[in-house]
Amino acid sequence: MFRLLFLMPIVLCLIWYFFLKYNQVPIKQGKKGFIYILAFSALVLGFFVLMMKVTHVS
Repeated sequence: MFRLLFLMPIVLCLIWYFFLKYNQVPIKQGKKGFIYILAFSALVLGFFVLMMKVTHVS
């Protein structure tokens, strides 16, 4: 499961992209959504890396 975690930002960005296209919103206007998705994904990744360090999992 953890090794597939890199797919999360890709899938979320694709969903956001198709949502913007469906509602005819320019990509430039929806740029903040992509930033939020990437920031959230980095936060989740950081949490899991921290948990791996705390529990000494290699």
